[in-house]
Amino acid sequence: MKVFCSIVLLLVFSTGYAQQRVNPVIKNYGGIFEIPDAVEKPDPSLNYNIVIEVERASDRPDSINWAMYNVARLINLHVMGGVPKEKLNVVLAIHGSAAFTVMNNDDYKAKYRVNNPNLKLYQELEQAGVKIFVCGQSLIARNINKSNMVPEVKIATSMLTTLTTYQLKGYALLKF
Repeated sequence: MKVFCSIVLLLVFSTGYAQQRVNPVIKNYGGIFEIPDAVEKPDPSLNYNIVIEVERASDRPDSINWAMYNVARLINLHVMGGVPKEKLNVVLAIHGSAAFTVMNNDDYKAKYRVNNPNLKLYQELEQAGVKIFVCGQSLIARNINKSNMVPEVKIATSMLTTLTTYQLKGYALLKF
């Protein structure tokens, strides 16, 4: 009986200290943990101009693209860290096998036999002010019909020109 009571008490106390994920901007994706003891935090006085190269495909077609999920985390982390949403300027340059995630649900389902799990995430990212571009070269190379893309994504000449243009404008480069 002592062992049982000890286990119950341990479970009660450990769940009381468990942290819940928070989603300050991207409400349904990219949940993060608050870190109240952090000494290194984002500087809320800076403008965060970030261009992100997204090239990885989903590990499984029925799951959200990890890289896109990480973009949601990046936004939530900066805002949780004190950066006003208005000072966060994020641009995505999608290419390679990640380009398949920009297909509308009908085309995605025809290719993978499952619904496109990324659709709502694209909507939330656009609502948060993220500029989302897909490489036109990748669209052609992968036979993705530009008229069957999700409306939140715009076509760029290429990922290469998008990255160089935004880097020359002073954007920090990340690769997911």
